[in-house]
Amino acid sequence: MALLPALLLLLLLLGLAALAAVLAAVLLSLPSYDIPPGVNQPAKLRLVLAVLLGTAALGRILEKTGLCNQITFGRYVRQGRKLGVDPKLLIQDLQFNKVPVRVYQPKATSDGRRRALIFFHGGGWVFGSLDTYEKVCRYLSRESVSVVVSVQYRLAPEHKYPDAYEDCLNATIHFMKNAEHYGVDPANITVCGDSAGGNLAAAVSQTLAGRSELPSLRAQVLIYPGLQALDFNLPSYQQNRGVPLLFRERAAFFALQYLNGHALHMQEVLEGSHIPPDMRLKYRKWVSPDHIPQKFKVRGVKPRKSTDFIAEVYETVKRFCEPNLCPLLAEDAVVQQLPQSFILTCEYDVLRDDGLLYKKRLEDNGVPVTWYHLEDGFHGIISLYDYCGLSFPSGKRGLDSVVNFLKSL
Repeated sequence: MALLPALLLLLLLLGLAALAAVLAAVLLSLPSYDIPPGVNQPAKLRLVLAVLLGTAALGRILEKTGLCNQITFGRYVRQGRKLGVDPKLLIQDLQFNKVPVRVYQPKATSDGRRRALIFFHGGGWVFGSLDTYEKVCRYLSRESVSVVVSVQYRLAPEHKYPDAYEDCLNATIHFMKNAEHYGVDPANITVCGDSAGGNLAAAVSQTLAGRSELPSLRAQVLIYPGLQALDFNLPSYQQNRGVPLLFRERAAFFALQYLNGHALHMQEVLEGSHIPPDMRLKYRKWVSPDHIPQKFKVRGVKPRKSTDFIAEVYETVKRFCEPNLCPLLAEDAVVQQLPQSFILTCEYDVLRDDGLLYKKRLEDNGVPVTWYHLEDGFHGIISLYDYCGLSFPSGKRGLDSVVNFLKSL
């Protein structure tokens, strides 16, 4: 890869002294971040945080030197690699409707057609790839004995909303129409995603609800999904604003990158100045701390301060009110048609309340919901499964809860 020689050259030029300075700056900055005492393996999480901050610091240096921008470097570091042959799986890189996918098929014989899982990776719509989630998808396919389709949708900021959503939708429709070619029961196809991928899975599931020309989805699996961009001051955003792997500011940054290809007006969005008062009142029935169970509001939650609405900001972000971007805002008539659902949330995650609010919406509309909550979990814990010794036991529990749900279908 062309980036690698440039990176090696840069490291040589920087020298050990400069690199040590970067790492020292990272370590000095760690106390400003919040590692709650109840989090899963806090010392290991602090190490993960150091790696993330070190990567960000080096990315800024690369951008200033003109070798590559910070996002490109971040993608390179997170890229992962395609693993060798798996004795239990047949793995193929294909294209569905011009969308790159990786298909995992169990080699073991089956008495009938298998279930299938269509997986959309996380990464804030900005990061992530087929290789990044290779170990997760192999595990899901092996342990649930399912065909897994991992989708490489186009990434922001180069590709703005709705490109990622459309890629996921088109790949899903293609697979649903050709499921029998992969030995899959068309009536047993589930969409799944973590974080931004959970957002995409929810949006695809809503779009396909009630589509008579296609078989109905069997289920949707949403792993700590981001489902709204109206309120970045919900209790979980206040409580976990400085908890890795997703900080409050980064959540707004990613949403704006996906929407507009830039993060202008991020501060106004964080403060809530981007939504008209009448619209905020309209959506209060679905997006409000009043709908969060009291037990989740005992850790340092303050009443939301009123902010002045800024019409110019709203004009740049008004598509946040579209359900394909923020699925929590879908009308009841759509939600009522959704399939059986699984939602995983983590206590130490800014997106926890998005999952809790959607759980309530589904239940209120008669949709069966299986909810799994990691009391000691944090955002991104599933993506660290078997990753360079940085995986966490509760992340494995969360992954196994998904497997158990799939096997129950």
